[in-house]
Amino acid sequence: MHWRDAEREYEDAVIGETTLGRLFDDAVERYPNRPAQRYKGGIYDRSLTDAVLEPADPGSFRAISYTEMRTIVRNLAAGFRELGIESGDRVGIFADTRMEWAQTDFAALSAGAVVTTVYTSSSPDQVRYLLDDPDADAVVVENEALLERVLEVEDDLDLEAIVSMDALEGYDDRDDILTLADVYAHGEDAFELEAYEEWLDEPELDDLASLIYTSGTTGQPKGVELTHRNFRSNVNQVRRRYGPRPDKGDEVPVIDETKQAVSYLPLAHVFERTAGHFLMFASGACVAYAESTDTLKEDFGTVQPDTATSVPRVYEKIYDTIREQASESGAKKRIFEWATDVGVQYQEADDPGPVLGAKQALADKLVFSNVREALGGEIELLISGGGSLSKELCTLYHAMGLPIYEGYGLTETAPVVSVNPPEEPRIGTIGPALPGVDVRVDGSVTGEETFDDPGEIGELLVSGPNVAEGYWNKPGATTESFFEEDGSRWFRTGDIVHLRPDDYIEFRDRVKQILVLSTGKNVAPGPIEDAFAASEVVEQCMVVGDGEKFVGALIVPNTDHIREWADEQGIDLPDDPQAMCDDERVQEYVGETVTEVNENFEKHETIKRFELVPREFTEENDMLTPTMKKKRRVILDRFDDRIDRIYADDREEQPGPVSH
Repeated sequence: MHWRDAEREYEDAVIGETTLGRLFDDAVERYPNRPAQRYKGGIYDRSLTDAVLEPADPGSFRAISYTEMRTIVRNLAAGFRELGIESGDRVGIFADTRMEWAQTDFAALSAGAVVTTVYTSSSPDQVRYLLDDPDADAVVVENEALLERVLEVEDDLDLEAIVSMDALEGYDDRDDILTLADVYAHGEDAFELEAYEEWLDEPELDDLASLIYTSGTTGQPKGVELTHRNFRSNVNQVRRRYGPRPDKGDEVPVIDETKQAVSYLPLAHVFERTAGHFLMFASGACVAYAESTDTLKEDFGTVQPDTATSVPRVYEKIYDTIREQASESGAKKRIFEWATDVGVQYQEADDPGPVLGAKQALADKLVFSNVREALGGEIELLISGGGSLSKELCTLYHAMGLPIYEGYGLTETAPVVSVNPPEEPRIGTIGPALPGVDVRVDGSVTGEETFDDPGEIGELLVSGPNVAEGYWNKPGATTESFFEEDGSRWFRTGDIVHLRPDDYIEFRDRVKQILVLSTGKNVAPGPIEDAFAASEVVEQCMVVGDGEKFVGALIVPNTDHIREWADEQGIDLPDDPQAMCDDERVQEYVGETVTEVNENFEKHETIKRFELVPREFTEENDMLTPTMKKKRRVILDRFDDRIDRIYADDREEQPGPVSH
């Protein structure tokens, strides 16, 4: 049976139609003694440790079983009920991804509440909006710092309780401020199994489960209304593609109860919430919570995970670290570059043959096996979503024996629409639609003159049981993005894609981010920016040029590499970062990389002029969203003077910097 037919017909105990609270409770019945969560010691002052759980040793991970996790979830659910939280009430979670986030989520859902999420990078004004807009009844914060951010705006909110995951001191005069351990203690005293079972079954599948606010790259965040059915059906859909189907051979990776995942993306975002949380626990996997994206190499080495979900920017950072550590000397650098070249050739060859096969085996022995070992030595599959992944970078990971399966989704689709199947991945695509998801394209959105590939080009439209109800308190926006046709609910994604004849989808760019040059040509900036992902010279690139004669770019150079290159060349660079960017020798060196990238694009898509900028785009400086997408409007505003320099005149020159 072909895998496409097999996944459509696949059924098992994980696949079902239940509320999310019941999804977790059923998983505990299937996997009571298996490890459910692993938490790292020495990084939080957890209120639940000592009173409920043993603390983990600093730097090490301790595991709890599914039964132990259910005890916490049940008592927290009863505790929330004791605080006055009832079915349909909104509970905010304002914390980084950690063990308690997952426990709180399942507890609130099991108590019948609707979970609304807040990013830890949110300013007080954003906190006010993200708790006031859904009319939150309670909020669970991570620690005292986030508590103070809530207290700064609490007069504008109607909160019955504020709960901290970490221990607190100095709030004894506030009866409405508690720790998670306090909530647990209240729930432990009040818990009744019969009442708990009623709470699990009280919501209907079409009742609201969560409000997840869009990251706001194009304005005020919108609260996406996601029901229990939306999430549950998406878990079923992904399970059919990645579950342990009997048609899969031993060499095909699966997600099941034997797997261990590392979680570090924001659980406040729908990608990690479904793929790294609901799916993992439904499947009986164990989830270990990394300290941060800065400690991933260390945490991967300690946890030895089988799988992880991530966004392209994190995979770029991991690869940068791998390359830097593998290139500590000139000889090591040459070996690494040879190995990656061989790996890419092997990966792209239809029939590698014995000579290339022998080279690949040697490259694996000398380089790739060490890379895998540094990441724990057990990785079977990595999932990429939340943005476009460079085809070259994806190929490099596959070549190293760390296969990345790229997918695509949106908050409004709970979120996974498509993902590469492990049986037949096609690098450079976001896979075919999941079973149960219908897709088509609206070709009227963009001109065909720019895209002459076989297949269909246009805005992607999505239908299926995972498609959200709409936007909270925004009927106009709901009508604009959702529509009914032939008894199905469809969502306009706002993304330009190429739907190939083989049903695999290639992502092009956001409709709103397509550049329209003054010549009338359309340019998708995403593929051009992605082409720099594996570069050791360029850290980040943002393409500009809407309404202009030609494509330009803001480029963040890899400062460490640039300075190493300068030392090797005997070039004395200024210490000031901007002065370094303005140095003509640096600009010429970066220009060589731009020229190489330009060779892969049509003439009107090539970068004609660029400006080097010294500041990396990050979430901390508000140039990336919490899910690491570029905030293009913010970046354009920050560097408007540099963009003016790019287009100071209309001279068509060889790729290079603006003349100063």
